[in-house]
Amino acid sequence: MENSPFSALVPGTQRQSSVIDLMADKAVNQVIADYYRDFSTLRIQAILPYFNEPSLLVGPQGVIPIPNHAALAAVFGPVMEGLRAKGYGRSEFELDYAKSLSSSVALIGGVAVRYNADGLQLERVGITYLLHKTESGWKFATVILHDAKSG
Repeated sequence: MENSPFSALVPGTQRQSSVIDLMADKAVNQVIADYYRDFSTLRIQAILPYFNEPSLLVGPQGVIPIPNHAALAAVFGPVMEGLRAKGYGRSEFELDYAKSLSSSVALIGGVAVRYNADGLQLERVGITYLLHKTESGWKFATVILHDAKSG
């Protein structure tokens, strides 16, 4: 973490900068863990607070600007209904990479692994999150769906 963007914020030693990186990483990791816990309930209202207003979704359907939580619910509602129909049980996030871009922006990518109620894998979806730190904490500013890396 020697070239951390947080270095400019902290005068003094590199060790101090690393402590700030670890604090930011812990906060972002907690947001991801909490989001996956709440997404696994398939309750749309549970996931809305994780998204910035506005936000952006990018995926096979194209680029979808999401101006507010009502628009987000309109997109995620059918997704959650489709998962219910498949016997969905839970999701887990397999981290591939994480990078602090600044003190208020983080990039995290990996694979969302979805399981049915019996614990059998339903699907793997590559996903990248661009998070922005707001007054109320880290929020998803952009979510990109892509192919999952194999292996």
